[in-house]
Amino acid sequence: MESFVNTFDLSSVAGRVLEPGDAAFDEARALWNTRFDRRPDLIVRPTSSSDVKASIDFARAHEMQVSVKGGGHSYAANSVADGGLLLDFLPMKAVRVDGEAMTVTVEGGVTCAEMDAATQAHGLATPTATVSSVGVIGAALGGGGGYLSRKYGLMIDNVIAAEVVTADGRVLRAASDENPDLFWALRGGGGNFGVVTSLELRLHEVGPQVLSGQIIYPFDRAGERLRFFRDFMAEAPDEFQCYPFCFRVPPIDVFPEETHGQPVLDFVVYHQDPEAVDFVQHDFVQPLRELGEPILEEARVSRYVDAQTGFDANLPKGQRYISKAHDLDGLSDGAIDTMVEFVPRMVGPLTAAYFDPLGGAVGRVDPSATPYAGRSTTFGFHCIAGWMDPDEDESVMGWASEFQSAMAAHATGGVYVNLIADDETDRIPAAYGANYPRLVQLKHQWDPTNRFSSNYNIPPN
Repeated sequence: MESFVNTFDLSSVAGRVLEPGDAAFDEARALWNTRFDRRPDLIVRPTSSSDVKASIDFARAHEMQVSVKGGGHSYAANSVADGGLLLDFLPMKAVRVDGEAMTVTVEGGVTCAEMDAATQAHGLATPTATVSSVGVIGAALGGGGGYLSRKYGLMIDNVIAAEVVTADGRVLRAASDENPDLFWALRGGGGNFGVVTSLELRLHEVGPQVLSGQIIYPFDRAGERLRFFRDFMAEAPDEFQCYPFCFRVPPIDVFPEETHGQPVLDFVVYHQDPEAVDFVQHDFVQPLRELGEPILEEARVSRYVDAQTGFDANLPKGQRYISKAHDLDGLSDGAIDTMVEFVPRMVGPLTAAYFDPLGGAVGRVDPSATPYAGRSTTFGFHCIAGWMDPDEDESVMGWASEFQSAMAAHATGGVYVNLIADDETDRIPAAYGANYPRLVQLKHQWDPTNRFSSNYNIPPN
């Protein structure tokens, strides 16, 4: 194999250049999802957009594919490719908050937790993913949604501008008034159109305290409780979010021993107004507390940054994962019954399945305003199968695929692109719906040779 580092002009980058055999090479290429073991030919850890430009120029000259690792949290392991040049954004961690303008600018290596910590120092936040170790830019390029989305929209709805290095080596600003077609494509079209080195996002007054927590019930009356949840969410304000999670109880002391290994229904609740759980005057989530005897109940006032890290322990780095998802046609009785049927047969110690309430501000955006096509979807379905032993691959992945196939009868045919599994790239057009032809056209304009193909790829023709 050619030693690309010998032909790379090291004086052209301030960051570190790594090749196989270097001490930090394996660390830099490591993926969150260990079901994949990818080996690029060369890794650059850039410190600026100039480093990124030099790297892309080198990749173009040597006809190399370019992959990009920010948080590295891709379910489909798109962050690292076999062969080619990997840009590992680990050194680019700058976060700049403008409290007066209520904006934040983040570089390519910033995680949601790091951005939240910086913005909360000003009493501000922007919608992010619900797992704080996820990279901001990677999540935002696909859409990005979480606790704040019903109130303030998706991450893409809060993007003001992006700095982008294109396939031909230009460093550009993309915004509504500058390269507007590129700006449109980036807000949902993923990493297909260039390497985004920084994003500027709109902030909102949030925190420092919110209502958050969980109300966990045995699974025996899950159908009844999920139907109540559906009606409850129909009347809920945009400031409120609740994810009904289904998983098996881990063998830890916080749960009664007799529940260990049993399936449960966990209402993960969030309300932007901490006074929503004023036990003296009013408790907004009280109806969810009255659906029987909870196994565990800890919905309370907490810090926003703590609410944002609540899911982190359930998705640790270094395990095996597969994602299966659908946009649903409402939360029908059939979808609920399918959840009730499959959860008791759940396999994989880190496996969970949930419904994602959408609507609110997400649904009030014109579907053509961004590539994201799920604006009219009111609920999503997501199964995250997680396990450790490769010998369990067949049983865990088989169960997850069967679950997804059964849920398809209650789905719209659409899907959130960031949740597509590695074995179903044929669903990418469905994630974009009527917006897909425009994305193909813009891909041909901005990346005609498909240099950036290690993603949820949109071919240029």
